Amino acid sequence: MPESPKRKLSNAQRQVLFEKDTEPPFSGKWLHNEKAGDYTCVNCGATLFSSKHKFDSKSGWPSFCDVAQYGAVTLVADSSYGMERVEVSCGSCSAHLGHVFDDAVDQPTGKRYCINSLALDFIEEEGSSHAK
Repeated sequence: MPESPKRKLSNAQRQVLFEKDTEPPFSGKWLHNEKAGDYTCVNCGATLFSSKHKFDSKSGWPSFCDVAQYGAVTLVADSSYGMERVEVSCGSCSAHLGHVFDDAVDQPTGKRYCINSLALDFIEEEGSSHAK
């Protein structure tokens, strides 16, 4: 999957998006972001998640209980590293975003989309300068 010609990605972003690496826990730019808005794919700009679905899972990565809209992401079984997980990729450009787990018992969907900050951009909701 090629890098979007409109965006210049860092080496770390390319490693996450195209080599399926994971950023170190508690290091991500968007982990503690509490502003209202949309999280988009850093590669293609597609809207992936809304701040309305973001929660603190204490896992070290931005976590969401749902996607912004149907088709925003694709899910694929991932048995790498001897683990059974479900990979989350951008529904538009197939860039690797992270993984989803069924362990968010305190969330309405029960899902925890555990996403690398390096895979995301953030568009703040207009007129919103305060936390969600």
